[in-house]
Amino acid sequence: MNSKPIKHMVVFNLHVGKDTPEAEQFLKDSAQELAAIPGVEHFEVFRQVSAKTDYDYAFSMVFANQAAYDAYNGHPVHMHYVAERWVKEVSRFQEIDLTIFE
Repeated sequence: MNSKPIKHMVVFNLHVGKDTPEAEQFLKDSAQELAAIPGVEHFEVFRQVSAKTDYDYAFSMVFANQAAYDAYNGHPVHMHYVAERWVKEVSRFQEIDLTIFE
């Protein structure tokens, strides 16, 4: 099992569009819910500024190791969030999970 820290990142677009009041509320709600899950470290929300991609937003967080990441994925708050918010409000996304190269 991976004992290195994992950086989990996801870039995404919302059905409500970019820079709308609904998008701002989604970002705030998501940060509050997801950052509170045990094992989540350094939760950050980003707004895209590059013309090289058409994704609007990103979340980034760090997990101490694979076990912490797995616990997050199976946590009831995360599972409820995915089913009730993410699936319904996110129009498209790309996820990446990274460990440090040594």
